[in-house]
Amino acid sequence: MASLQPSPDPIKQDHSFEQPLSKSAVDPEKGLSPDHTNDSKGHQADCAHSGAKESVYKGLGWLDRLLALWILLAIVVGILMGNYVDGIEEALQKGKFVQVSVPIAVGLLVMMYPILCKVQYETLHLVFSKRAVWIQLGFSILMNWIIAPFLMLALAWAFLPDEPGLREGLVLVGLARCIAMVLIWTGLAGADEEYCAILVAVNSILQMVLTAPLAIFFLRVISGSTTTIQIQYSVVATSVGVFLGIPLGAAIVTRFAIRAINARWYQDVFLKWIAPWSLIGLLYTILVLFASQGRNVVHQIVSVVRVAAPLIVYFFAIFTFTLFVTHKLGFGYKLAATQSFTAASNNFELAIAIAVATYGPNSDQALATTVGPLVEVPVLLALVYFVKWVARRRQWED
Repeated sequence: MASLQPSPDPIKQDHSFEQPLSKSAVDPEKGLSPDHTNDSKGHQADCAHSGAKESVYKGLGWLDRLLALWILLAIVVGILMGNYVDGIEEALQKGKFVQVSVPIAVGLLVMMYPILCKVQYETLHLVFSKRAVWIQLGFSILMNWIIAPFLMLALAWAFLPDEPGLREGLVLVGLARCIAMVLIWTGLAGADEEYCAILVAVNSILQMVLTAPLAIFFLRVISGSTTTIQIQYSVVATSVGVFLGIPLGAAIVTRFAIRAINARWYQDVFLKWIAPWSLIGLLYTILVLFASQGRNVVHQIVSVVRVAAPLIVYFFAIFTFTLFVTHKLGFGYKLAATQSFTAASNNFELAIAIAVATYGPNSDQALATTVGPLVEVPVLLALVYFVKWVARRRQWED
């Protein structure tokens, strides 16, 4: 992926995904660390020496080199459009696809497809044969389905004790584990994209099974909500099926079909051609999100700020805690960063779909879930730069 290609920096070594993973390639201590050749250690040592002098910034393409600027512009332009372009909110929200506006749905699908095309599906059976990978999956499940939801619940009560609607919306955000944008943040941070795709697949399966009962448990049993909560499994399954199933299925078909004809062309030409579309899809999605919610941001600024405060604390807390724990456990940089971004990211499209279907589009719960991505995007982008800075400062390598 051209726009997300790792630089020569020691914390961003190339995965070489197109080389088949042999048994020796899957390091039992580091999961998916791609040390495919006998001279890789010497190569890493050379990179460590030169990488200290070469800025990661210089190794990036123009699109992700100025990504912070593009995202800021998309946010500002979106808010201005939402407030000064007549009828834009209604136009963007007119068409719905599994309770999410069609323009946003299109952006999410475009954003995920190029990344999923990079995954070596033909070698995943070798990955799952290693015990270390199952340990990594167990750690991810603990962080995503126990630690993160309870942290969000605690923060929701701490910041919004007098706003049950906004509080319930935050709880839904905490229960919806990310299956989309986390792939972007992982790639930008130079983490393990292939392993991230595995975590996304596992979280998607667990989402269809656990989201509905956990929502009832967190909202009714723990929080004592008097609102009748009827979260249908079909809503969750449809959301996951659309926003993961469509791009994943398309990526698998594309990869096997084109590689069967010309594997080298697929790797050298096709992947580089579709690579920028991930960030283009991200910027487009951000623009549409803020354009469709720009009026709410301005006219309900108090509610937005009150919801944003616990979200900011949540993203920083769960990310830094996961990063600290994985570092203490001896994880390499790529796996640690992947685990941290997976724990901190949330499936906002699912949270919005559940809130709208359960409480209505104009409810406080729907507003809270909508604020989620507006806060998540700039905060997670900041964490991308933060984790790369930490890794360089501490010389954290795989």
